[in-house]
Order: sequence, then structure tokens, then C-alpha cells
Amino acid sequence: MCTYHKIKMKLIKHFVFLTTLLLFTTMTITKIQAQEGKDLFTVCAACHTIGGGKLIGPDLKGVNDRQDEAWLIKFIQNSQALVQAGDEIAVKLFAENNNIPMPPNNLTDDQVRTLLKYIEEFDATKVVASTVQEKPAETVSENIIEPSYLRKADARKYGTTFIIVLILIMLALADLFVTRFIKAKFVHLIVILIAIFIMGEIIVIEAQGIGRQQYYEPEQPIAFSHKIHAGQNKIDCLYCHSTATKSMHAGIPSTQLCMNCHTVVKSGKITGTEEIAKIYKSLETQTPIEWIKVHNVPDHVFFSHAQHVEVGKISCNECHGPVETMDRMMQVSDLSMGWCIDCHRTREVQFTNNFYKDYKKLHEEINSGKRSRVTVDLVGGEDCQKCHY
Repeated sequence: MCTYHKIKMKLIKHFVFLTTLLLFTTMTITKIQAQEGKDLFTVCAACHTIGGGKLIGPDLKGVNDRQDEAWLIKFIQNSQALVQAGDEIAVKLFAENNNIPMPPNNLTDDQVRTLLKYIEEFDATKVVASTVQEKPAETVSENIIEPSYLRKADARKYGTTFIIVLILIMLALADLFVTRFIKAKFVHLIVILIAIFIMGEIIVIEAQGIGRQQYYEPEQPIAFSHKIHAGQNKIDCLYCHSTATKSMHAGIPSTQLCMNCHTVVKSGKITGTEEIAKIYKSLETQTPIEWIKVHNVPDHVFFSHAQHVEVGKISCNECHGPVETMDRMMQVSDLSMGWCIDCHRTREVQFTNNFYKDYKKLHEEINSGKRSRVTVDLVGGEDCQKCHY
């Protein structure tokens, strides 16, 4: 009987332990999913509320009850595909919301389910309570200081050095042939040779920089802040630059696209109504906003955004820098040939893609274990004709 009692107690302990572990695991997973759902909704919050009424798009409260999950997944991933396919519900929603297109979202089915669960379980009272406990927002300063690594002043300038060296050459020549204060001629020759070497190096460096415009930061026709749009409001780059995945150029957003948000947002914290009014004027006069292109490459260089963004899966900030911290857009990288080649030599290619099936030698090396990965330079990333006409 004593043995039976011990076995029974042991089983009870195991049961309690497993139950506690299961509950803890479930609570942890639920908490993680809730946080992920909150993060996913950050993008949606630019146009939608949950129980707060219509913003730019419809209120999402109860959306899980209005449509089935399979349809919602398709609509959230690519609403325009359903509209173009003639889906009655999608077409109706599109018309009810002033034909404002919802940008496609690169989300998996499970991520959409997590997002829908967050919307279904959203509790506005908890959000208000947590918001009250947070620290008050910092006052926005009009004298915005960019991070030190973005300042043009940090770039080395050779003009002053060149002038000083040129003056040294002239003084050495003047003393050698006219004043003759220094009797040892080899001193003049050493000064002249060193100066010529330094000037030559400066000329080479400056010649290499012709056509490059690192730290170029033009004043735009509208004081558009990437820091506010991409940083604070978490607007996805592809929402405005929608052709980056399928075209050579990333594209410039139209005035109509700006109005998707600015039909509601009519005043900014820093500029008030002055800058946003320029968008309305552009729409009223049917005059496009003449944005100034910041990132330029020479005419003989071919560069495709689609090839890098869609195929290469390169994130925007790898080339454009921390855009989400910039009030005024600046070219951070020099976009030089060496800069591109260095990337091609280290960037790994998704070699399972059927496009690379003809590279038989490389496939053999991978299969034999001789090579663990393939970089861009091995599939033409260093061929002149790939980038130059």
C-alpha cells in the first residue's frame, strides 16, 4: 500500500509539473504572438483604427466576423489583385474608400492570422492604460541635428591641403633660384618632390570623385521628412516607392498617393499647414511636385532596383543609409564602382533559384563540398558589360 501511495504521489507531481509547464509555455507563446500582432498592426495603423472609427481605410473592429479568414488573408496580402480579379467584396470596399489602393503586404499566411488575432482580441482600455504610464513624448525641436555620421562636414576636404602644398613648391623654387637662403639644394628638391607626390595623390583622389556626390543633400520643393514618415509612422518604403521591386527605378510617389493620408492629416508638428498646403496646391493645379533626385549614377552605369530589391533581397538602408533618421534626404554612400564591387564579392546568391541552373561547375563544387556558398561576383557581378553600356 505504501508503494502504491508513493507511485500515486509521484504521478500527481509529474502531472502538476507538466500542467504548469504547459500553461507557462502557452502563456509565453500567446504573449509573443500578441507582441508580433501589435508590431504587424503598426503599419496598418497609418490608415486604420480598431474601434476608433474610419481613418483613411475602414475601422477594423469586427473584421473577423464580417469576412472569412481565407478571404481576409488574400485581401491583406494583395487587395488590388482581388479588385482586378473582379471580387465583388473587394471591388465594393475599394469603391467605398474613394478608390484608395491598399499597398500589398509581404506577409505569410501565419503572420496575417497573428495580425487578425491581435485585431480580434484588441482591448482599447488596456492600450489607454499603458499609454498613460509611458513617458511623455519629447518636444520636437525645430533645430534638428542629424547624426554625426551623416554630416557633410565630416568628409575630408583636400582643397586647403592642395593650396598649402602648391605654396611650398613656389617658395622652394623662389629660394632655389632667387633668394637662396637655404644653401643645400637637396632640401629644395626634397620639398618639391614630396609636394609633387602629395599634389598627385590629391589629383587622383579628386579625379576619382568626379561624378560622385556623397553627402549630397538638396533642398526639396516640400520639406518632406523621412524621419517622420519612415521612422515615427513606420510607413513601408514600398508604399511610396512602389516600383522598386519591378522596375529599374524606385519611383516617385504621386500627389494622389500623398493624399491617401493627407486628406486626414492636414497639419504637421513642425511645419504646421505650410508644407502640406503645397500638396493640395499640386492637386488643385494638376502640377506634379518637382522632387529633386538625390542618388545619381553616371549615364554609362546600369542599375536596376528590381534586381537588387526583389531578387537580391537587399534592404533599402544598405545602400541609402538610415533613411528613417533623416529629416532631409542625403546620399550617405559614395556609390562608387569599388563600393559596388566590394558588395558583389561578399553578397551571397540564392543559388537554388532555377535561373542559376546553367552554372554547372558551381553546382558541382557545392555538391562536392568544395564550396559552401556562391557570391555575386562568381555569376557575373564583376563583368564590365553587366553594369556598363
